Amino acid sequence: MISLTANTIRLQSFLCLVLHINIVFYHISATPQSSLNEFMGTERPYFDDVNPRNISTVADEPAILRCRVKNKGNRTVSWMRKRDLHILTTNIYTYTGDQRFSVVHPPGSDDWDLKIEYAQQRDSGIYECQVNTEPKINLAVSLVVNAEADIRDKITEAQYYDAKAARAKILGSTEIHVKRDSTIALACSVNIHASSVSWYHGSSVVDFDSQRGGISLETEKTDVGTTSRLMLTRASLRDSGNYTCAPIGAVPASVRVHVLTGEQPAAMQTGTADSVFIESPAYLIIAAVFIAAWNQYLIISQTTSSYANCNLYQRRPKFPLM
Repeated sequence: MISLTANTIRLQSFLCLVLHINIVFYHISATPQSSLNEFMGTERPYFDDVNPRNISTVADEPAILRCRVKNKGNRTVSWMRKRDLHILTTNIYTYTGDQRFSVVHPPGSDDWDLKIEYAQQRDSGIYECQVNTEPKINLAVSLVVNAEADIRDKITEAQYYDAKAARAKILGSTEIHVKRDSTIALACSVNIHASSVSWYHGSSVVDFDSQRGGISLETEKTDVGTTSRLMLTRASLRDSGNYTCAPIGAVPASVRVHVLTGEQPAAMQTGTADSVFIESPAYLIIAAVFIAAWNQYLIISQTTSSYANCNLYQRRPKFPLM
């Protein structure tokens, strides 16, 4: 009888435990996600989706793609361009040679906005703000960059012709020779604070995201104007041609680049008038003919002089006159 009573007590205790567990799980399942996170003692990151998902801007104006992440903790926020799956930024760091891209993150805020300076039509597309949770969460933002209207549509005719006084100038020579596989470094200065400076190779805009890679652009505002520097690493023969520095509201300037194979004289690196003289085949031929003619003249002169000395020696009397 005592044994039966003990077993009954154990059974009741077990049933109470099962009932308690069921009640607990019922409350958990009925609790909202935020309360559940508090119950579990953790808070997962999530997007505060209050910003527009579709952004439009005009070419050469800045574009800002907004992303607000709540409860980020020690997670990483990245921006990815969808068309080529290229990671552009991670937290506040930029991972692209195109320096127009940067992250706007005021300290202590939840904002991780992607900023594109001087947006171009080729920048149009879908970008994703990602947080490296498990599984990963992402927020897609669509960007459309419209073509800029002609400058004559924005300012008066007089202002247009006044703008002609503003111009770009190539720093250094306008004729550059570089070795293949070396770095092409081009720079131009503008005597105004240009809102944007674009570079063209021939008639095409230099594409920083092309498969070629190794292209970077740096634009700096100075006290007297704007300076733009274009660099192309691992130069190939395809990089030869005319490069144009085209600022908004100013006259463009061009530089001719020659990518050469093998060695070349040092003078060919400068692109000065002296180097043009040395590089010209006609001048090289004339110089070679002149040198050959001069050498021939020296040989003839020496031969004639020796012959004259010989005759003079033969004409001398063998014995002194008495």
